[in-house]
Formats: sequence, C-alpha cells, structure tokens
Amino acid sequence: MKDSDRPHIVIASTLAGIGKQNLADYLCHAYCHEGSCEFTYNNNVYTLSAGECLIVRRGDLVSEVLESVDFRVDVIYVTPEFIEISTPQSNYGMKGSLALFNNPIMHLTEAQQKVCALDFDYIKRRWALADTHHFHRDAMINAVQCMIIDFFDFHAEQYGNDKISSQYADLMERFLVLLERGDFRRNREIAYYADKLFVTSKYLSEVCKKVSGFPANYWINRFTVLDISRQLRDKKRSFTELTDLYGFSSPSYFSRYVQKYLGASPTDFRE
Repeated sequence: MKDSDRPHIVIASTLAGIGKQNLADYLCHAYCHEGSCEFTYNNNVYTLSAGECLIVRRGDLVSEVLESVDFRVDVIYVTPEFIEISTPQSNYGMKGSLALFNNPIMHLTEAQQKVCALDFDYIKRRWALADTHHFHRDAMINAVQCMIIDFFDFHAEQYGNDKISSQYADLMERFLVLLERGDFRRNREIAYYADKLFVTSKYLSEVCKKVSGFPANYWINRFTVLDISRQLRDKKRSFTELTDLYGFSSPSYFSRYVQKYLGASPTDFRE
C-alpha cells in the first residue's frame, strides 16, 4: 500500500495490533477505561491500568501484549506525517516525547481522565464523518491537535514546563532522526553525529542534556541496546552476523558490549 493510500488515523478497541506490520510506524495513543494490559516496551515490563494513557512513538518497541479479560481501551493510531501537521508550534513536544520514550505511561488525575476521554471520543466522532464532512481533513487536524495539546499539559503538570529553545529542539530532532534511521549500527561515537549536525561533540552532548536530561552517548547506547536486544531474539541470526551488522571488530567485542549493557552474554540473553 502506498503511503498516500493508507489512512492517516486508525481507531481500535484493543492494543493487540500495536507494532504489527501495517501499523509499525504509526504513533499509538491509548486511554484505559477499565482493566489492565501488561506489555514489554524497551525491554521493560509495564502495566497500563484504568485512568492511565499510553503514548508510543514506535510500535516495534512493544511486544508480549497481555490484556485482562475486563480490559476496555480506546486506541488511536496516527501516521507520523499527520502527527507532524497536527502538532502545535511548541517545542515542549520534544521534551515530552523523550520522556515517554523511557516511560510510555502517564497516570492521570480524575480531571485529566475526563479531558482525555473527551479527546478520544471527539476524534472518534469526527472520524465517523469522513464521508459527509466537506472539511474532514481540517477537522481531524484540529481534533488531533487538541489531543496533543492536552497531552503536553498532562506531562507538564507532572514534570514541569521548562522552556526549550527552537534551536535546541531542532538539533535534538535532527540527532534523533540519525539514530532512528539506524546510524548507531555502524557509528557509536558522538563525534560522528556532531560532524553530521555541524556542531561540536561537547555542544551536542550539552544540548541533549538540557533537552532530555541525558547526554548524547546515553541516547546512542539506548538505541543500540534496544536494537541489539530485538536482533538477539531472532535465533536465526548468528552472533557473527550480528557482530558484522553492528560493526564490531570481533564476536568477543560484541559479546563484551552486550554483557555491559544488557547484563548477560549473547548466549544467556537468548535463553
């Protein structure tokens, strides 16, 4: 299916589809009304419970989804392109998305729960008018933007509303683009990314620290470790193959890296 043919928004009542091929690059937003859902994200186990919302930027980081019998949830998947045009002109989104990368669940107050439920219901009702509303796309941009703004507010209420300059947000965004396209597989030195971004290594790390709370090498290793852990689950791939994939000089160096960051040897991690 061409990108132009696929729906910008997919509405569901289960998290079973998260990370599936047809939704792999959609951003997932979920609000739990009742019950609970356990899942693995970034190699950590989380539980989404009633009164909490879930925001996942990359569905391929989610696995082992287990929903309780009484689990009731609203799920809205949105393409990255539609998120981009719907996101308000605020640099706070960068801080929020980085925090959610480490913990995708936000616990909401009773007042926030009501707002969140209304946002999801509004999007669903607007989406149902696809065949009759003459300005349906504009209406959906407005509805999704309202949801995003409220997510910003929920997050700022919990973590503070520190101002982030446009310059810092832009640099962080471009840094993440390099990581998300997989440059870390062959390049794990800060200098490589600094050169690509036309800044010094020191400046890049300082900006990362100010925007996300972590220096540049944290994010490089974070993306690398998560990717390696996914690859190790595929038992068809040999350790020699993975050594070459990640540019290590020998399987022993690859094994040391895995031991250091995953706490187990490649062999033990697979078992």
